[in-house]
Amino acid sequence: MNFNDLIKRSKAEYKCLYESEAPVIMVGSATCGNSAGAIVVKSIIKEELDKKNVKYELITVGCIGLCYAEPIITIIKKGKPAIFYGNVTPDLTRDLVNSYILGDDPLTEFAMGTVGEETIKGIPKLFDLPVLKPQVRKILRNCGFIDPTNIDHYLAKDGYTGFLKAINLKTEDIISDIKKSGLRGRGGAGFPTWLKWQFCRDSEEEIKYIICNADEGDPGAFMNRSLLESDPHSVLEGILIAAYVIGAKKGYIYCRAEYPLALERLKHALNQMHEYGLLGENILGSGFDFDIKIKKGAGAFVCGEETALIASIEGKRGMPRTRPPFPTTSGLWGKPTVINNVETMANVALIMQKGPEEFNENGTKDSIGTKTFSLVGQVENTGLIEVPLGTTLKEVIYDIGGGIKDNKSFKAVQIGGPSGGCLPMEFLDTPIDYDSLIMAGAIMGSGGMVVMDEDTCMVDVARYFLEFVQKESCGKCVPCRLGTKQMMQILNDITEGKGKITDKDLLLQLAYTIKDASFCGLGQTAPNPILTSLKFFDDEYLEHIKEKYCPALNCKKLISYVISSDKCSGCTLCLESCPTNAITGNIKETHIIDQTTCITCGTCFESCRKYNAIERISPGI
Repeated sequence: MNFNDLIKRSKAEYKCLYESEAPVIMVGSATCGNSAGAIVVKSIIKEELDKKNVKYELITVGCIGLCYAEPIITIIKKGKPAIFYGNVTPDLTRDLVNSYILGDDPLTEFAMGTVGEETIKGIPKLFDLPVLKPQVRKILRNCGFIDPTNIDHYLAKDGYTGFLKAINLKTEDIISDIKKSGLRGRGGAGFPTWLKWQFCRDSEEEIKYIICNADEGDPGAFMNRSLLESDPHSVLEGILIAAYVIGAKKGYIYCRAEYPLALERLKHALNQMHEYGLLGENILGSGFDFDIKIKKGAGAFVCGEETALIASIEGKRGMPRTRPPFPTTSGLWGKPTVINNVETMANVALIMQKGPEEFNENGTKDSIGTKTFSLVGQVENTGLIEVPLGTTLKEVIYDIGGGIKDNKSFKAVQIGGPSGGCLPMEFLDTPIDYDSLIMAGAIMGSGGMVVMDEDTCMVDVARYFLEFVQKESCGKCVPCRLGTKQMMQILNDITEGKGKITDKDLLLQLAYTIKDASFCGLGQTAPNPILTSLKFFDDEYLEHIKEKYCPALNCKKLISYVISSDKCSGCTLCLESCPTNAITGNIKETHIIDQTTCITCGTCFESCRKYNAIERISPGI
């Protein structure tokens, strides 16, 4: 059977899922779903249906992106639309088995939405939900709808047709299509993908390499992980196309060991590619020889930098080197190497499948296409999203994210990870594109977006991100190694009430020196959170320094816990939970906290949630 026939067969078999006489149940089983209880849900479905000797099909699918609603299951019955259910508990699972899988009652009050031409009264269309309607799902089009461990499901969604098209084209024509698409690297720098390929392709070296960077290290970012867990073949197809263009015979996927499920599904997908003749010698009779190896990273943030990543694959310590020469000239083992990240590779596959014109339908003039983001923090709808570049921060946070939790006020959004910046309210109308974010003082980065509310201390946020970068510094250059440490000491002093008014100027001086003198991008962008927080939240720094006051009540050394005599019932819960015996009082009498012994751990505050008798205050000087 030739490969086109395989695709036709896969399409027919996938279509049968929606026409099957037996019910089909899909369970979202990426890391987020499994953590929320998907494994238990699957076992209950299997147990209940096996007990009743019912024919059914239970399919593992990836993450649709609605992390706030996990675990999510989809039930497909012949002649009816697919129904998605969120926040599925063990009890709801049993109810759905008996009421809808075995009966006719879809329990509409628990349904999130439907997918398909038909509708069910009382259940909205899934993609009409506010969280999904503004999104344009290109990269995430298969996530939550196919089994990531089944290559036939990917083939049914036009998988590998982009590669089939590519091996029948001249490599210069493929580069031309990528150029027409306007694709820029989705790893953060936004370098034109076609140009990087061209540099490598034009090299006269016989041996070349392709590397897929899956070393996603930003706090709160999980775009690459989710895509690899939910649709690994879309990334692998992009790698195949890139390797064919530059003439590489070997490729590497550099993925951190902290992503065990992504690694497991990648390994499985590579085995399937070998089985289907998509890896090895003379792939599909094209004369193209290529294979892919997985390299596990140890979780070093600096290995997101290209030359540090290369060093790690070579078995060396992950440290950056001087550029030029750039990797496209002298990369892995001194050979020309192209490095693209996970999302860039998936975009390549999409462009070759659908054409550059369809890719051009979204985005702005200089930032074309869509971009995935992990939307986390103090928003109602956390999860993985995909929007056209040029969408504003406000649309993402309020339309897709559903606004700030508990009706609190928006304070800032951290975009671009530790290398990005904190943007306040006045930047909510900023378009999310490469150039607009840089002008605002942030960067696109790989796509992490952390939303903060009124209870966030921006000085502590700057300290947190700097602490992360300082720990992740490889130590090769003095500005990054010692400069970030000095900044860290200053921020610690400020959050502990030991700051001086001259500290602000010293922070700025250090920040600009580190930016200008650091060896690689980690050090060059490390001061961004400090620079943006100083620029937009100067008043908070002054309150910490001058008044020894933390308005957000976050900085432990600047807050106290006190017990209200009006509310305290003398229940002793706080007394029993205190690790330092700082609380005294008899049962049914008002308790007292000894401020000299209290370590402001907050344990008493949490134990008294029911009565709210303990207050957290920042008394200042």
